[in-house]
Amino acid sequence: MRRILVYGVTGSGKTTLARALGTRLGLPYHSIDDLTWEPGWVAVSEQRQRDRVRDICATDEWVIDSAYGIWRDIPLARADLIVGLDLPRWLSFGRLLRRTVRNIVGHRPLCNGNHETWREAFLSYESILVWHFKSFKRKRRRMRAWQADPEFPIAIVLLRSPREVRRWFAALPDRSGAGHA
Repeated sequence: MRRILVYGVTGSGKTTLARALGTRLGLPYHSIDDLTWEPGWVAVSEQRQRDRVRDICATDEWVIDSAYGIWRDIPLARADLIVGLDLPRWLSFGRLLRRTVRNIVGHRPLCNGNHETWREAFLSYESILVWHFKSFKRKRRRMRAWQADPEFPIAIVLLRSPREVRRWFAALPDRSGAGHA
């Protein structure tokens, strides 16, 4: 496991798990949001996104926390493992809602210094909360189809609860160097 794609529905914990995997396994972690959004919530062009993701995926070691449709083919061509977070809607949406409110209230900087606002989060059709509902079924079907396909060329671990995530993660080797003299 040297090239890992963490995939799942919005709010499932992809970024948290991908960052932790990178640390635990001693692999470079790359935030997809940092690659796809510039300051001021300016979207990076599709070609530039593909170029950035291609550059990362051309290396021998990486962990990324998503795969957008416009460039999903790139990590799928190189990944050793897909970790699918197939959590229930109520859980992933609840996490997303709490995180969004904490980000707004705490004025927490996100990718490239961007901030969420009440208006964008709750009044915009492009809201991440709306996106959760627009993409949930599609992402879930995709993960389950990958897992069910005996010809799918990439190992996939589909985790369906926080307990499964914790157990799977705890069983991984610790290559972080933590606790080693």
